[in-house]
Amino acid sequence: MTTEERSPFTEHLTELRDRLIRSAIAVGVGFCIAYFFKERLFEILTAPLVKAIGEDPNTQMIFTGLPEAFFTYMKVAFLAGIAASTPILFYEFWMFVSPGLYRNERKYIFPIVLLTFIFFIIGSSFAYFIVFPYGFQFFLGFSTDSIHAMLSMKEYLAFSSKMLLAFGFIFELPLVLTFMARMGLVTVPFLQKNRKYAILIFFIVAAILTPPDVVSQILMALPLMVLYEISIIGARVFAKKPDTDTDEESASKEESGKDNNGEES
Repeated sequence: MTTEERSPFTEHLTELRDRLIRSAIAVGVGFCIAYFFKERLFEILTAPLVKAIGEDPNTQMIFTGLPEAFFTYMKVAFLAGIAASTPILFYEFWMFVSPGLYRNERKYIFPIVLLTFIFFIIGSSFAYFIVFPYGFQFFLGFSTDSIHAMLSMKEYLAFSSKMLLAFGFIFELPLVLTFMARMGLVTVPFLQKNRKYAILIFFIVAAILTPPDVVSQILMALPLMVLYEISIIGARVFAKKPDTDTDEESASKEESGKDNNGEES
C-alpha cells in the first residue's frame, strides 16, 4: 500500500529530473555555441549604451579587475545559451505541467510554448530598443565637465541582463492570465474588479525590478497596464465556458444511467 502511494510521487520526481537534465543539456549546447561569438554578442548588448555615449571621449567602458573581462564574456555566452534554449525550456516546463491538464486542454501546449517564446522576445526587445536608449540617456545626463562616467563591464552586464529578463517575463502576463482563465482559476469580472490593485502592484514591481528612477519605473509599469487589459480580452475570449462543463457532466450522468438501466434489465 505504501509503495503504491509513493510510486506516483517517485515517477513525478523522475520526470522532473529527466526534464531538468534535458534543459541543462540544451543550455550547455547553447553556451558552447555562443562562446565562439562572445565578443560580438557583447558588442550587440552594449550597442544602445555606445549610441547613448556618442562621441564623448571621456566616457568609456572599462574592467576593474584582471579576470573581469573573461568572466563577463563567460556570462554573456551563458545568458545567450539560455536565450537560445528558451523554446526547449518552455517546452519542458509545459510538458511537465501537462499531466495535470484535461485531455482537451493538452492540445494548447504547443501554441502556448510558441506564444511564450514570442512574448518573451517581444518583452526583451521592448527593453532593448525602447527602455535602454531612454534610460541610458537619462543616467548619462548627470555627467558634467568634471564628472564623467566610467562604466564597468561587469556592472553593465548585470544591469542589462536583469532588465532584459525582467521585461521578457513580465510580457508573459497576458498568456499567464489567459491560461488561468481557461483553467477557471480567474474570471473576467475578477480581473476587472481588481484592476486598481493590479496597477498598484505593477508600480511596486517596477520599483523593485528597475533602477530607482521615475523614467525606468514608468517604462515598465505602463506596458504592464496595457498587458493587463490585453489579458482581460484574452480571458474573455478563451475563458472556460461553464455550459460546456455542465453538458459534459449531464452527458456522463446520462451514460451512467443508461449503463445502469442496461444492467438492471
